[in-house]
Amino acid sequence: MNAPLESTLWDILGVIEPQRDDWLIRQRIVQELQDVVRTIPNLRGATVEPFGSFVSNLFTPWGDLDITVMLDYGSYISVAGKKRKLSLLEDVLRALKEKGGWWRLRFIPNAKVPILKFEKGCPAISGDISIDNLGGQMKSKCLFWLNQIDGRFRPLVLLVKEWAKTHNINNPKCGTLNSYSLSLLVVFHFQFSTISLKARDFGICPFTGQWEEINNNTRWFPRTFALYLEDPFEQPANSARAVSVRNLDRIQEVIQRTQLAILSPSLSWIDIHPLLVKPELSRVILFRKQNQNSGGQMMQLQQQQQPQIRKHVHSLAPVIAARVQNARSENQLRGWRDGTRHIHELSSKPKQETASNNAVSKESNAKKWRKRGIQQQQRGDVFNSKQQLWRARSQQS
Repeated sequence: MNAPLESTLWDILGVIEPQRDDWLIRQRIVQELQDVVRTIPNLRGATVEPFGSFVSNLFTPWGDLDITVMLDYGSYISVAGKKRKLSLLEDVLRALKEKGGWWRLRFIPNAKVPILKFEKGCPAISGDISIDNLGGQMKSKCLFWLNQIDGRFRPLVLLVKEWAKTHNINNPKCGTLNSYSLSLLVVFHFQFSTISLKARDFGICPFTGQWEEINNNTRWFPRTFALYLEDPFEQPANSARAVSVRNLDRIQEVIQRTQLAILSPSLSWIDIHPLLVKPELSRVILFRKQNQNSGGQMMQLQQQQQPQIRKHVHSLAPVIAARVQNARSENQLRGWRDGTRHIHELSSKPKQETASNNAVSKESNAKKWRKRGIQQQQRGDVFNSKQQLWRARSQQS
């Protein structure tokens, strides 16, 4: 692998790798939802279970959280019908509204799997709540086991998902690939080395794991999708059913453009960032590289590649400002000079407090001016009395 490419990939993984707080906040959301579910009579005995990328350990700090409410069927294995799922989700929606602290609640009953969308936590984590999603749990655990078997799987999935988000091809609502399809493509990547995409002409065969032409293998491909990516855990479901013909051409173009750029012999890490990550993430990576480099090495590299840096990278000022803001919140600015600290304290006060202070200062200024006018009037009276006394003496003389 190209040395700059490999180094940059590890830099990206260092930024998108979830930290301990990212795990804790998601676990806390699951527990709080469990507490709410216990208050719903129709869900007595139900359990709240996470699934998706959080369970398969394929999530990023800004990834969604998928949660399902598993009903209690005793010793039987069963799944609720769609009508009952809709009714139970409405009960959950009402309970969350009454509880408070759950934002942007939105019920989506017409989806293939009815869900209740929400936002929770600080920073806000968006998520989906479903009922009896046993299939989602099974797929998540299978991907987790693949992660345990092959150590290459997880890093490659995280990189591919971030790359897809950078090029806006990771949104099924807009007719592109979902994250589960991207994970399956990584699985298939370990089975073959070439990919050829043509709208309505190719699909992935679940029996061979290869891209096969539809005309020669019509026994398994329904001609109602632009791209067919059969779910190996739910045959014959198409995990890429949301991809449209227009977006399939765009996906193919993005793959080819990225492949040509990566294989370029003159590739540098400055050229890699726009291909794999968004500008804001690229700025964070560059900021870390500046901190890691010592002895003027980074300064020398910037001088050599200054035109390219101006072309591909935005200013680091927003990142620095964000880090300074974090430092303020963590009281890490205690070593500042007294005057600078005073300015910092004034700038960090709320608007209401500033407005009240302005009103107080205006009132105090008015009092000062009134006092000053009284003093001037008193001085004028003294002057007038002295002037009258001087005139009286002059007349006597």
